[in-house]
Amino acid sequence: MGSTSLPVLLGMILLAQSASEPRVEKQTPRAVRVDDETAEKLLKAKRIFVESFGEDSTNRTLQSMVVDALRSSHRFIVTENKDKADLTLKGAALEKTSQELHAIGSATVAGAAGGHSASVVGNGGSVSGSSSGGFAAHGLGIEDSQASTETINDARVAVRLVSRDGDVVWSTTQESKGAKYKGASADVSDKIVKQLLRDIEHLTPAQSGGNAK
Repeated sequence: MGSTSLPVLLGMILLAQSASEPRVEKQTPRAVRVDDETAEKLLKAKRIFVESFGEDSTNRTLQSMVVDALRSSHRFIVTENKDKADLTLKGAALEKTSQELHAIGSATVAGAAGGHSASVVGNGGSVSGSSSGGFAAHGLGIEDSQASTETINDARVAVRLVSRDGDVVWSTTQESKGAKYKGASADVSDKIVKQLLRDIEHLTPAQSGGNAK
């Protein structure tokens, strides 16, 4: 092999290795594409008025949770004066409670049976005899079972942000099923606000094609 062919051979080996390695594509945040007017209304919003979700206890609780989540975000001011609000949040909520039964059981069984026989033979009087007997099997069973119920709370909320002129500038539907570390109402409320903040962060006006600031 000539000296001039060695660099060519090494180049072919490196090219083959790079081609065989899997290509990892960089994940970029999903841009929320809306028209410029809608993007401007959402980005400039500071005050939000949260409209009543309903008069029942479930909707009142979820409405309060959403208000708390918005205030905790430090991104918006929640106002009770609708005339001063930049956007109005409207929504409907559904909460369902169910019971799950969990049972664990075990059993232990013990039994015994037996028998006997004997014979006697004697001289000088011709004594003989025999006997036999037995006892029936007796079983003893012990059962041990445990049962418990678990309450599962499911919450589902659909909300939308509406501008003063009646345009819907943002909407989402979130649900929580059996949240372990917090109630379903608090969990789904946090999801709503986190989704709103993510969408604002990745907001891209469709007409300009760039990030709106």
